[in-house]
Amino acid sequence: MTISLYDATVASFLRQLETTSGFLDKGRAHCESNGIDLGEVVETRLYPDMLPFRFQIVSAAHHSLGALRGVQEGVFRPPRTADEDYADLQRLVADTRAGLEELTPDAVNALAGKDLTFELQSASLPFVAEVFLLTFSLPNVYFHATTAYDMLRMKGAPIGKMDFLGKLHTKGG
Repeated sequence: MTISLYDATVASFLRQLETTSGFLDKGRAHCESNGIDLGEVVETRLYPDMLPFRFQIVSAAHHSLGALRGVQEGVFRPPRTADEDYADLQRLVADTRAGLEELTPDAVNALAGKDLTFELQSASLPFVAEVFLLTFSLPNVYFHATTAYDMLRMKGAPIGKMDFLGKLHTKGG
């Protein structure tokens, strides 16, 4: 079986952001119906030294579409400091999905072999596009989406594993 860079990245990013959008919607409905302040939710942390919910969503978006744009430009930097409210985060996920949907398989597959520099504070780390996307960006999307999911569960949102996994793509289905 051959899998393209597009399939391994854009398709995976889209799937994860689709499920993220779904659990954000369910989380919002739960909070609104239970009097939980959405401003409090965006500031939620699993542990005091961990970045808040809002950063988790911004990072999931940044490590998907932002990573692909970084590869196109040859430079990737960490996500900016987030100050969005809950509705802004929902729009960011929707906008990121729309941006990913605009990318063509040919354009993404053509990124293979391209050099990329990851600039982190005073360090510069050299990567090749597909290694960066598959070993850094993709795991980061899953990490940050999982962390946001966990924060909503901690707030009592009625979401479960299938909300995170989404529709299963079974044989013939």
